[in-house]
This record gives sequence, C-alpha cells and structure tokens, in this order.
Amino acid sequence: MDHEKDAKTAGAAGAPAAPAEGAVSAEAREETRQGDARQKKDLFLPASILAAAVLVAAAVVFAVLYPRFAPSPSPSGGQAAPSAAAPSGPTSTVPAATASEVFSLGPRDAILGNANAPVTLVEYGDYQCPFCGMFFSQTEPQIVKDYINTGKVKMVFRSFAFLGPESTAAAEAAECAEDQNKLWPYHDALYTAKVGDFNNGGREDDGFYNRARFLSLARQVGLNLTAFTSCVDGNKDAGLVSAGNSAASAVGVNSTPTFFVKGTSGPAVEIMGAEPYSVFQATLDSALNGS
Repeated sequence: MDHEKDAKTAGAAGAPAAPAEGAVSAEAREETRQGDARQKKDLFLPASILAAAVLVAAAVVFAVLYPRFAPSPSPSGGQAAPSAAAPSGPTSTVPAATASEVFSLGPRDAILGNANAPVTLVEYGDYQCPFCGMFFSQTEPQIVKDYINTGKVKMVFRSFAFLGPESTAAAEAAECAEDQNKLWPYHDALYTAKVGDFNNGGREDDGFYNRARFLSLARQVGLNLTAFTSCVDGNKDAGLVSAGNSAASAVGVNSTPTFFVKGTSGPAVEIMGAEPYSVFQATLDSALNGS
C-alpha cells in the first residue's frame, strides 16, 4: 500500500497539471494578443491614410489662397496679419444711391490734390490695418505721381476704425490734426510709423500707437502741440470718429482698405482691398474716359 501511495505521488509530481476549467494557456493568450494587435493595426492604417489626405488637401488650399490675400513678408521677416476681407474681384459697380452718399464731400473731407480734378478717389482705411499700410507704401505713391500731382484725380481719406482700441485712438489723433488742417501730413506720418512697426514684427494693438507716439508725430509734422495735446487728452474728436464709422458702414464698408472711384460721367466703381497699382490705373483711366 505504501508503494502504491508513493507511485501515485511520484506520478502526480512528474506529469503536467491539467488546466482548470475555463483557464487559458500561455500560448493561447499570446495568439489572442497578436490577433488583437493585427486588428488594431488594420483599423489604424486606413484612418492614418485618411488623416494624411485631409492634411495634404488643407495644405494645398492654404498655399493657393493665402498668398493672394496676405501681405508680403517684411524685410525683417515679420508678417503682418491680414485684416481686410478677401475680395470677390478687383472692382464692382456701385449703386447710384451709394455713390451719392460716398461722393458727397463735406467740410471734414480733406482733399489731396486739385479740388477740381475730374476724378475722385475715396479711401476708407484703418490706421493699423496692414493691407492699408501696403497700399500706402506700395501703391499710393504711384497714384500720387501719375494722377494726383498731374491734376487728374483728387483723393479723400476717411477713417474706418474697427480693428481695435489703437485704431480708434489713431483716428482720433488724425482728426485732431485735421482741426489744424493737417490731416494728410499726419495721415502719412501715422502710416509710415506703423508700416515700420509691422516691418519690425509688430502687430495690431501691440501698444505702438500711444499718447507719446501721437505727440511725437505731431511735432514731426509741425502741429500746434498745445492744441493737439488738449484735443487728444480730452478725446475731443471721438464723436467724429464714431460718426465716421457709422457712415462707412451705411455705404457698405466692412473691411479696409475699401476704395470708391468716380469721374464726371459713368458709374462709380468700388475697389476692395489692396489691389496692385495696375487695377487702380485701369479704373482711374476708365473714370477719366467717362466709361
């Protein structure tokens, strides 16, 4: 009996134990794990391909559309953020009622050029709009040379201060300069300074337009500093800026720069955005020819 018991004990120790009911062998678990991994890989691959395709498509759309509307990089490498709405085309005809409102010049409309010039060019701009800065530095000088200095075109600038607090502050300072009949010199000083800020990596509402800057530019253009300082500190012309914004919105202006051109005959034309000089040249020539 003792030999039988020993034999049974030895057999139990030497033989592999039978798996309990419901237990899974190591080999089975490994096979299941590998199968799960293959399934996840199979599901992940199509999703990865789809995501890559979406990214490529987005990149293509961005590359095609962005250069058309964005300002050129500044020499220092800074990039001004676009502010103007994307134009649907270079020019469009303006309804007669809108033209009547736009080209009714008032006593606060400072004219650049010969007041009797046959063609009028009206710009609605924001003093910290990068597109306006582009027009001012790249296109306006050629228009002044070819059309304004030759007596063919007169130009009017109206502020549409909508991009932020510094837009409003700059517009109010410009109105204070207009109180001394020096809107255009101050207009040029504001844009020249802000274009320089953009070229140095500045942005909208970056603190560049401030009281000290406005006073410095006032000295630069020869304003009566006492009167100008009182005007700026007292927000004397805030109402004019607010009224100007409302008037601009009433004629459909919703981005800057926006331009209107009209000759002595023919329809008025709108140019939306900082279009190249060739667009302005064609539009102004057409207005001069009465078509």
